[in-house]
Amino acid sequence: MAKNALVAKNHTDSVGQSSNPETVVVVNCVLNAPLMLISIIGNSLVLAAILKTPSLRSPSTVYLCSLAVSDLLVSLVLQPVYIADALKPSRSVSMAKNVMIFLLCGVSLCTIATISVDRFLALHYHMRYPTLMTLKIAIRTLASLWVICFFLSFLSFWNFSAFVYAIAVLIVICIFVSTFSYTRIYRIVRQHQVQIRAQQLAVQSLNAQHNLNMVRSEKSSFSTFIFYITMILCYSPALISSSIVAISSRKHPTEAWHLADTMVFLNSSMNPFLYCWRLRELRTAILKTLRNILCKQ
Repeated sequence: MAKNALVAKNHTDSVGQSSNPETVVVVNCVLNAPLMLISIIGNSLVLAAILKTPSLRSPSTVYLCSLAVSDLLVSLVLQPVYIADALKPSRSVSMAKNVMIFLLCGVSLCTIATISVDRFLALHYHMRYPTLMTLKIAIRTLASLWVICFFLSFLSFWNFSAFVYAIAVLIVICIFVSTFSYTRIYRIVRQHQVQIRAQQLAVQSLNAQHNLNMVRSEKSSFSTFIFYITMILCYSPALISSSIVAISSRKHPTEAWHLADTMVFLNSSMNPFLYCWRLRELRTAILKTLRNILCKQ
C-alpha cells in the first residue's frame, strides 16, 4: 500500500506540474485576444488621423507613426502567431514568433526611447531644434532602428542564448537612454520655470512668445514622460525573465517568460490611448476621423 500511495503521489505531482503550463497558456490566450483587438482599433485610428491631418506632420509625429505601425503589426501579425504557437507548439512557428517579437517589440521599445531623446533635444536646443531634427533625419533614424532590429532578430536561428542576451541588452539600453533623457528634461524644465518667473516679475511683455513656446515644449515633454513610466512597467518583467533565462542557460523559457511577453503586448495596446490622453491635437484629429467613419457607415 505504501508503494501504491507513493506511485499515486508521484502521478498527482506530475499531473499538477503539467497542468500549470496549460493554465498559463489559457491565461495568455485569454489576455491576448482582447488586447489584440484594442491595439488594432487604437493604432489604426492613430495612423489614419495623422495621415489625414497635414498639420500633424512633423518629425515628432513621424516617431509616433513608427510606434503606431510597430504596435499595429504586433496586434495584426505577432499576437495571432503567438496564440497559435501557444495552443499548438511548432518549431517553425516558434522561430517565426521569436523573430517578430524582437523585430516589432524591439522597434516599439527603441522608438519610445528615441521619442525621449527627441523631447530632450527640443528643450535643450529649442532655438536650433527645427534644423537639428528634420523629417529626413527622423526618417533615417527610424529606418536605422528597423534595420538593426531586423538583423538582430535572426539571432534566435543562430544561438538562443545570444538571442536572450540581446533582448536583455536592448531593454537595458533603451531604459538607460530614456532615464538619461527624462532626467535632463526635468532639470531643464526646472531651470526654465525659474527663468520664466524671473522674467515675468521683471518685464511682463519681454520674450512673451519665446516663453509661450517654451511652456508648450515643456508640456509636450511631460506628456511623453508617461510613455517612460509605461515602458518601465511593461518591459521590466521581460528584462527580469530574459536575464534569468540567460544566466541559467535554459533552453526553454519558463512560464514567467510567457507572462512577460503579454506585458510587452499590453504596452502596444496602451500607447494609442496615451497619445489621445496627452496630445490634444492628435485626440481632436482621431475624433474627427472616427466621426467621419461613423457618418459614412
